[in-house]
Amino acid sequence: MNLFRFIPGYETSIYEAGREPIFVALVAFLICFAITRGYTRAARVRGWGSASARGVHLHHVVVGIVLALASGALIIGFEPVDSLFDLFLCAVFGSGAALILDEFALVFRLDDAYWSEEGRASIDAVIIALTVGVLVLLHVVPFDVDTADDSARWTLMVIVAVHVSLVIVVLFKAKLVTGFVGMFVPFVALVGAVRLAKPHSPWARLFYRPGSRRRLRAEARQRKHDERWASRTKRVLDAIGGTPNTPETD
Repeated sequence: MNLFRFIPGYETSIYEAGREPIFVALVAFLICFAITRGYTRAARVRGWGSASARGVHLHHVVVGIVLALASGALIIGFEPVDSLFDLFLCAVFGSGAALILDEFALVFRLDDAYWSEEGRASIDAVIIALTVGVLVLLHVVPFDVDTADDSARWTLMVIVAVHVSLVIVVLFKAKLVTGFVGMFVPFVALVGAVRLAKPHSPWARLFYRPGSRRRLRAEARQRKHDERWASRTKRVLDAIGGTPNTPETD
């Protein structure tokens, strides 16, 4: 549809490259997340009521699931191509994904942790989803190899196996953003796999014995990181998602 042809470079970089659907989905994701967080923060301050169905609080994750499933089913069932309906479904899916991930902590913990410290997992999920979406939009692919002959195919299979292994190691080291970026950029996965794991990660629990040199180094690095970045990260997350409740205000 070339909806945003007025944006410089959009026609060649997005539309002609076939990336308009993911672009529309990302824009809808961002807009829906911004509106949702903006409303919930305003409702929290002003004491506005929440939607309910027959007396049961209607979390917006439920709306998100309905939108994502419905739009996904229609895309699969009708396979619309290069049409306004196609882009509309992409926007609906992006909006549904934003509503779901905005309450990711609730789904993960099966507890209404939206304004708690644990609710920050929702912001992490949104940031990771946006990172992956932008990488897909930029069409960042780790491999672009001609696999017409057997030797090239086997070489590619080995490279992919090593790459996937590195990404798994990074995720086990509790470096989620690095792991997801590493899916698309192999060098990032390699660096993340070589570096020390976070002390609370499954990797550290398995391979770093208490009191061992690697465990102490990992803990010292985490303390140094927290001293430098924890307060700054908290301010950024507070600006995005709102300040969590303290135990006294719960």
